[in-house]
Amino acid sequence: MTDYFEVHERDGAARVGELRLSSPISTPALVDDVLEDAGSLWSADRDLPDGDDSQLTVLPHRAFPGGTADEVRESFGVDYPDVDYPSVAVVSSESPEDHGTDAYAVSNVQSVTGHGAALVEAVVDAREAIPADTALLFSGVATPRNVALLAYAGVDLFDETAAVVKGTEGRYLTTDEAYFLEDLEELPCSCPACQQPREEFTREDCADHNRHALESELAIVRRRIRDGRLRDYVEGQARHDQWLTAAMRELDSQWGYLEERTPILRDAQISAATSDTLRRVEIQRFADRVTTRYRNRFKNPLVLVPCSAAKPYSESQSHRQFHDAIQWRAHLVSMTSPIGVVPQELETTYPAQHYDTVVTGRWSEDEKQFVSEVLERYLERNEYPEIIAHVPDEGYRDIVERVEERLALDITYTVAEHPTDDESLANLSSALSGELKYSKREREHNTVRAIADYLLGDGAGDDLFEDIQTTSRYPKIQVRDSESTQLATMVPQYGTLSFTLEGARRWLESDAPTKRVEIDGFVPHGSVLAPGVVDADEDIRVGDEVVVEGPKAFAVGRAEMFGGEMADSTRGVACEVRHVEEK
Repeated sequence: MTDYFEVHERDGAARVGELRLSSPISTPALVDDVLEDAGSLWSADRDLPDGDDSQLTVLPHRAFPGGTADEVRESFGVDYPDVDYPSVAVVSSESPEDHGTDAYAVSNVQSVTGHGAALVEAVVDAREAIPADTALLFSGVATPRNVALLAYAGVDLFDETAAVVKGTEGRYLTTDEAYFLEDLEELPCSCPACQQPREEFTREDCADHNRHALESELAIVRRRIRDGRLRDYVEGQARHDQWLTAAMRELDSQWGYLEERTPILRDAQISAATSDTLRRVEIQRFADRVTTRYRNRFKNPLVLVPCSAAKPYSESQSHRQFHDAIQWRAHLVSMTSPIGVVPQELETTYPAQHYDTVVTGRWSEDEKQFVSEVLERYLERNEYPEIIAHVPDEGYRDIVERVEERLALDITYTVAEHPTDDESLANLSSALSGELKYSKREREHNTVRAIADYLLGDGAGDDLFEDIQTTSRYPKIQVRDSESTQLATMVPQYGTLSFTLEGARRWLESDAPTKRVEIDGFVPHGSVLAPGVVDADEDIRVGDEVVVEGPKAFAVGRAEMFGGEMADSTRGVACEVRHVEEK
């Protein structure tokens, strides 16, 4: 494997990478010039040496799987230009294999394009069979309308064939439609090809426009990946074709494929504008971890409240009024779409303070069903001496009543007209009469433990932080042991924990699940590159806190690749190191 392709940024399965030619290309990208320079160097009736039926080397390279360039030239009976390009293996989506090349072209993509499930199966099977740091090429299918979804699924390279052919047939392509040229009274584009009178616009010009439109769409896709917001864009873009919507939903059902590639935190805000947002990995992961890892440690009653537009919730005006009425006498849990339920300890944890939703005052049935299922699972796992629902009638009460009936609970409702009116707040305060307050110390300790549970696994908070001290003020909590040695710091921006070296040692010595990266014999400074990784835990996700250890160093930092990618890749940054100690 040679360094012709390297991934620089990730957004789920989509990546911005660099294809290193005489002029480097940022991917996802068109590679027609490369294909044209290389020529057509494979055919379906040629067999590889050693009986391998895959067709290889669309693009030439100085070293080919199965032999040197001279040996492959002799076997194939073709002559290769004396240039230096990446090697490409052509594989079938039905049985893709790793051939040690820089890129992989799927041979039967035309047969699966237009069929959501078949397309997703082809991409997922190919991506899981080939190394993470290789490019995936889909030839003859990219259009301005579908290329965002293809990139979202994990395809890196495309050609202009489909767009150009449609242009020569008189089909004018945009990101949402394919128009017959004769039906267009004016050209809805300002690309160079469209800068002429409509009556002089030919089919050759149409092909040129289609090429520009495809390149422009790929530039948008690259920008969205860098911003961590490609999914928001795809949710809208997929609506322009039913098979694209089907493909997006089929991809959502590929939990293992998407989840391991989706970071546990990021700066980008989630835009919850459609019901498909409920199926996003970030949303489903949060709901799963809250209902399987989080455990309430307070002995006070539970108060269910509506979410707020301001994030984190505790900084909103409505939640300040709730807190004034509750006075730390109850455990606060917010109900929200699309997140589900958010315990107060996790209100800053991604994505609880990183989303925005469309506010209409009405809940869809999909939203009610999702939030009620999450609330039911939460209450089955966590016991409370009393449950108070301080929620309005619009949607919220319906959800609570569904769960109340299914679990045979007795829930007290305290809202008269609106959650923040005087009567409702007085009802809430009265319902908690006689309850004891919990301390600031208890709140901070439980927050640290809850975050550890969420990030590392059920019970991790107690295993790691049973005997701790906390300093500084929430949410900038510093965690120290009984001897005042700092173990970790809470990061308010993402609601995560940042470990010190001493905290990392305690982590390894505890029963909490570890996220460990084994490196070779060197001392990392700043970054650990993938070639230096010997092994990595498979459950590591981008953004996870990781312990880095090798013969010469012990360190702690944050993952920049998922675990399988770290172990398999030969290039790129595997993790960023924060603290390091030479052995």
